[in-house]
Amino acid sequence: MTTEQELQSLFNKLDGDQDGKVSINDLFLSPGLSAIITSETNTSSPQELLVQYDSDKDGSITFEEFKEAVEKAKNLN
Repeated sequence: MTTEQELQSLFNKLDGDQDGKVSINDLFLSPGLSAIITSETNTSSPQELLVQYDSDKDGSITFEEFKEAVEKAKNLN
């Protein structure tokens, strides 16, 4: 089970410019971390993650959106 602190750490590693959001570019610049993200969120690609969980449609994922994606994925398993 992943803790919120572990999720925040992973999110921070992906958020290269530290703006509080993970963009599609951030995801593609870190393919290894991106693979972990898609695994944690039960999505098949960074694009799918954005389509499904970018609730404000700004083209990036906030920590809250990321946490929601992981929580939904864990409920599906």
